[in-house]
Amino acid sequence: MANSAQARKRARQADKRHSRNQAQRSEMRTQIKKVAKQIVTGSKEGAAEAFKQAAPVIDSAVSKGLIHKNKAARHKSRLNVQIKAM
Repeated sequence: MANSAQARKRARQADKRHSRNQAQRSEMRTQIKKVAKQIVTGSKEGAAEAFKQAAPVIDSAVSKGLIHKNKAARHKSRLNVQIKAM
C-alpha cells in the first residue's frame, strides 16, 4: 500500500486512468464486434455502415495511446477486406 502522499496520489491517478482506458478499449472492441456480426449475417450495407462508425473509434484509440497504430491499421484492413469480399 502507498505510504507517502505522492504515492497515494499516483495510485488514485493510475486507478482513474485504468478505468478510463478500460472503457475506451471496451468501446473499441464492441465496435469491431458489431462489424464482424454484420459480416457474419451477410449484410454488406450494414457491415459498411458499422465499419464507418468503427474506424474513427479505432483511430481515436491510437491517438489516446491505447493501441499501436499498426494494430489499428491491421484491424481496419482485415475488416475492410472481409466487407469487400462479400
